[in-house]
Amino acid sequence: MTQPTLDTALVSSPADLRRHLTTHLDPAALAWLEHALDEAAAHPGIHGPISAWELRLAEAGRRCGAAYADAARVLILDAARAGTDALTRVYFQGTADERRAVLHALPHLVSGPGALPLVEDALRTNDTRLLTAAVGPYAARHLAPHDWRHAVLKCLFTGVPVDRVADLARRARGDGELARMLGDYAAERTAAGRTVPEDLYRVLDLTESAGPAPGTDHPHGKES
Repeated sequence: MTQPTLDTALVSSPADLRRHLTTHLDPAALAWLEHALDEAAAHPGIHGPISAWELRLAEAGRRCGAAYADAARVLILDAARAGTDALTRVYFQGTADERRAVLHALPHLVSGPGALPLVEDALRTNDTRLLTAAVGPYAARHLAPHDWRHAVLKCLFTGVPVDRVADLARRARGDGELARMLGDYAAERTAAGRTVPEDLYRVLDLTESAGPAPGTDHPHGKES
């Protein structure tokens, strides 16, 4: 029977990911992962045209299987202590799978907004798996209100379930501009004879709850 894919976005920490993989990977895959993590920890950061741990990212799908490859890649990035520069290189030079792993790793490896260009790039695609990774906890913490609202609409447009948008209830609460945008989108679809996604009404309900104090809708306290 096919193993369900581990939902990396819903696992709270690299330590939790490692515990999960330790109990689910077969012995050969686990041995490969442990070696890859030791190698990354021994030679962290960027070295030359490509680091050894970057090669392991490319191998993860074959070694660990599709169900656990995202988690394995996040652990390798964490072990390599990949900073913004390394994550940016992996993201723009890597496959869609590697890009997704970078997005999942951001909340664990980047404390400030410096990696937002990676999220913004992912939000310009129509790859629903990449979009799902892009609207995780890092975006919830750092994406400016205008860009975050458009990310929510992009999820509705592409069919990404809004329950995959991290911290949706908090950020949507009392957001009158988001409510206006949702209303416009619903009106456009209705006028075109198309159904309105049920998720749209879920988000609209969230915007009608009590809002934050004026000037605090940005995670850093101001609109950009």
